[in-house]
Amino acid sequence: MHNYRLPVKMRPSFVDKPTSPSSSSSSSPPSYSIEKDSKRYFGSNGNGKDCSKRNGSSSSLRNFLHFTFVPICLLTLIPNLVVLIWYTVMECDGSFSVMLWHVSHLGPAGFIINLWSSVNIFSPLAASVIFVYSVWALVLMTFIPGPRTEGPVTPRGNVPVYKDNGLACYVITMAAFVVLTVALKLTGRTPTVIYDRFDEFIVTMTVVSYIFCLVLYVKGLYWPSTNDSGSSGNFVFDYFWGLELYPRIFGIDVKVFTNCRFGMTVWPLLVCVFMLKSYELHGEIVDSALVSTILQLVYITKFFYWEAGYMRTMDIKLDRAGYYICWGCLVYVPGMYTSVSMYLVTHPVHLGPMLSGLILAAGLVSCWLNYIADRQKQVVRRTDGNCEIWGRKPEVIRATYRLENGQAHQSLLLVSGFWGIARHFHYVPELLLAFLWTVPALFQNLLPFSYLIYLFCLLIHRTHRDDFECKNKYKEHWNEYVCRVPYKVIPYVF
Repeated sequence: MHNYRLPVKMRPSFVDKPTSPSSSSSSSPPSYSIEKDSKRYFGSNGNGKDCSKRNGSSSSLRNFLHFTFVPICLLTLIPNLVVLIWYTVMECDGSFSVMLWHVSHLGPAGFIINLWSSVNIFSPLAASVIFVYSVWALVLMTFIPGPRTEGPVTPRGNVPVYKDNGLACYVITMAAFVVLTVALKLTGRTPTVIYDRFDEFIVTMTVVSYIFCLVLYVKGLYWPSTNDSGSSGNFVFDYFWGLELYPRIFGIDVKVFTNCRFGMTVWPLLVCVFMLKSYELHGEIVDSALVSTILQLVYITKFFYWEAGYMRTMDIKLDRAGYYICWGCLVYVPGMYTSVSMYLVTHPVHLGPMLSGLILAAGLVSCWLNYIADRQKQVVRRTDGNCEIWGRKPEVIRATYRLENGQAHQSLLLVSGFWGIARHFHYVPELLLAFLWTVPALFQNLLPFSYLIYLFCLLIHRTHRDDFECKNKYKEHWNEYVCRVPYKVIPYVF
């Protein structure tokens, strides 16, 4: 379904096109560099300097911390966070204060033991549902038609090719969920058993994801899909970060499956399950849950409408397929991103028509602004700048860069529209939208705002990662862009 072209001989296009075909190098690609690739995750110190070096020389302690200690901590501790969210909602009345009281009462070790003793490590029901859904998603991913689209050229000259059928797969899946729900209700059953036993699903999927990431590690080590792969020699870091940029298994693009067909599709399914559970418990559609559900579904629908654009983002073009991104999409997205909907099941808030309408309208505007900002960049690149942004021809910087094989390419850096206000202004409406689908829970507890807090940290970190990557890629062209658009997110603030 997804193919790759080696070497790059792109059809005439306007973005990432070779500026000099004769500049291609016949030498083999450079060897994998753990320092170079890890900086795509850890970033720089904010001044464009290498975080893994001090005074121009490598620090063995810093390398150990970055490439071994930190990944081990994330591998072992972060799964507790997702289970902790569930535990706090179900066992602590959605209150972190109550949860912390349990920690102080039982002690940290006793609390962890109590936390994990309250969940089933592996559930046949959860395993069956996950398996059936995965097969369903793979079948749709393979057989639903869609136009051909290309991702950005990789550092080693490969161009990933996708079938843009994400929106169709999403719509069919959501429609199938409605049909399945009706069928189950007619037989006296309900899909909200997923809510009732959500801990089993989280932990089962965590176990599956650990195994899946090990499979990806072995595959990348012995059977890589492209030459955009390599091992650092450090098993811990390789398992955490991944070996391949675009792995495929039997023609299935791993990132498209984990990120889009699983993580981003399970998210709206769970939101609907939790909404249905709220109705079953309270006998009515609670307006706070309804507003939150609508805004999340609108945002996710926008995502799939724009999925081809997502294939050009940092998640796809920079992050390798390892634990960091695969576990995140398989477990963290379903567990953390749905936390406000899970909370609202047992903490209904009656907003009233006026407040509900205001929140809903503001959320829809925020989603539209986020989409328009992303679309501006896509249109400019698709038309080579021969279009209008806000009624005038856009200003662009034609930034040339070289791949690892020496081949020269060109990208357009947009300096007009939202991209002339700040380099990541589109994060503002995205954060505002997340706030608006969370605020229906009001402010009694902090837990509903967990995803918003995480998203804020993620996007701020991403601005540093993006600046670091672009500075190294575009060099003086990026310096020019930063001079013309000096603010990262909010003018005069950040």
